Amino acid sequence: MTFKRIRPIIIKEFRQIRRDKRSLGVLLVFPAFLVLLIGYALNFDVKHISVAVFDQDKTQSSREFVRSFSNSEYFDFNYSVQSYDEIDKLLDEGKVLVVFVIPTNFSEELLAGRDAKLQILVDGSNSNTATTAIGYSNAIVQAYSMRIALETLARSGKELYVPIDLHPKVWYNPELISAKFLVPGLIGFILMLSSVVSTSLSVVREKERGTMDQMMVSPLKTGEIILGKTISYLIIALVASVLVLLIGYFFFDISIRGSIIWLYVGIFIFLLAALGQGLLISAISHTQQVAFIISVFSTLLPALILSGFVFPIRSMPIALQIISNVTPPKFFLIVIRDVILKGVGPAAFWEQLVYMAIFAAITLSLSTRLLLKKAN
Repeated sequence: MTFKRIRPIIIKEFRQIRRDKRSLGVLLVFPAFLVLLIGYALNFDVKHISVAVFDQDKTQSSREFVRSFSNSEYFDFNYSVQSYDEIDKLLDEGKVLVVFVIPTNFSEELLAGRDAKLQILVDGSNSNTATTAIGYSNAIVQAYSMRIALETLARSGKELYVPIDLHPKVWYNPELISAKFLVPGLIGFILMLSSVVSTSLSVVREKERGTMDQMMVSPLKTGEIILGKTISYLIIALVASVLVLLIGYFFFDISIRGSIIWLYVGIFIFLLAALGQGLLISAISHTQQVAFIISVFSTLLPALILSGFVFPIRSMPIALQIISNVTPPKFFLIVIRDVILKGVGPAAFWEQLVYMAIFAAITLSLSTRLLLKKAN
């Protein structure tokens, strides 16, 4: 097996892809477009929560309390209501997510140094957003309460004693921007999907047209044909990965903190695994429709659900945690997040590289053997 023998297959594949504009678009433009689209659409950051306030106290203290929320970018006070009926209507129509009910004796209780009861009504139909809103509310109320306590103690000539002075420091993503967590995972998800689908369809298309049989009876060995096809799609997928990383850098401010060489070692092995899976699907499929369905089913759901892209794997049942070890995106996400976000070296992710290499070796060997068996 020499490059001279594989070279005609590579040239043929590039010519075929160049003539098929749709396939070229799917391979190059589609991944970049999806990263841009989903990167903006899929966002866990919760800001500008629509809020109503039912201020029954109507004093300077109650207005100061409301201002402590309105100074935050997380809350927008859009409504001032006068009754619980109005609250019910706003929550039912989905116009507000949070309602603050300030009691009539709010300022009186504060001035007397007693606990002021405050009611917060939250629309829980979206549990994630509701939980986030409650968390933000608690933080702001705690800060306001601390300020009131300090002022009260200052008037009596005392100082507040805080037993634990906590200073949280967030590493790798200090702004806690969800895009910096999601976009690297999105890169793996999209590269896996586009590589598997395009590769599986290309071989099945050859079989439907009869050109695969012609190549099989040529002097080239089956392994050389598979390798030629793999190299062609591998080069195109690597170009697509560059476009995707550029989209991440320019549109989502995601720079690569670690070694770009190790990043591309990970991408290279991951793409080999994806192409191996695509070739394996093409070896067992007889029509493009069947190959497309198997490709989407075997990549979309595992890459989305079982890779840790959105849902943490450690929170899943044990059975799903075991099944998740079959999908390469799970291991690639660890590599790409380690390199891009943490800036660490291969000592942190060499096991993931080994797994993906084993997966690629198994799928490429199996697909070669199956295609050889059919040719014979």
